[in-house]
Amino acid sequence: MTATRMPICLSPDHLYRPTNRLLAEERPVSITYNGETHVVMMVSPQDLEDFAIGFSISEGIVDSKSEIVDILEDQIEEGLLLHLEIPPDRLAALSERKRSLIGQTSCGLCGVNNLHEAVRAYAPIESAPHLSTAAIFASLRALPNKQTLNQATGAVHAAAFADDEGTILAIREDVGRHNAFDKLIGYLARTGIDPTKGFAVLTSRCSIELVQKALAFRIPALVTISAPTDLAVEVATNHSLTLVALARKDGVLCFNDPFGVFA
Repeated sequence: MTATRMPICLSPDHLYRPTNRLLAEERPVSITYNGETHVVMMVSPQDLEDFAIGFSISEGIVDSKSEIVDILEDQIEEGLLLHLEIPPDRLAALSERKRSLIGQTSCGLCGVNNLHEAVRAYAPIESAPHLSTAAIFASLRALPNKQTLNQATGAVHAAAFADDEGTILAIREDVGRHNAFDKLIGYLARTGIDPTKGFAVLTSRCSIELVQKALAFRIPALVTISAPTDLAVEVATNHSLTLVALARKDGVLCFNDPFGVFA
């Protein structure tokens, strides 16, 4: 999960000394469906099964984990391989999208070939989330101690799922914020945790692809540590997703409250 390096520590008093530092691993991961390569992403190389499941669901390649027939992991000198088997009709629909991604850690939409693919339409959220101000702050207090990889490296994002009391039920970490969210979605899908019974907390800014992933998996509320983009707020508003951002221990901002949870 980490590698050790010895950088030179520079201080204002001009004292230079070597020090040990753990670095977060970042590896290329190729995902294939029925033998056809679909995407190469830069990913932290753990929880890869969850990543494969979550990516497949959040990208609309499958509707649920049950449609993934098999997942095989492999490794070559150049990186890691994830081989997924999905039903033929799903593969046919995927081929029609003519989509080929080479994703970086900064963006979950790299390689999209048309504007329709970039801003997708989803069914709106239909019921109020299990969320309260107290639950948000409880999750924010609990989150740092559960970010074990970030504690070691200071270089990864986290995506967590909390219940209506703010208790964190699951957490995944990755160098990419969208990868961390996919890993979380994959874990929830794999273990059967109901996404409508809580909310997601992300240690990142809120960009459109994170809103879309929440909508794809039907998580009704999204809380992010940093600010949202205008398009993220617009998409959340159009789809009745409760959106809270700039979530800090001394206050949060609610950018969309379609069910009047905070009214």
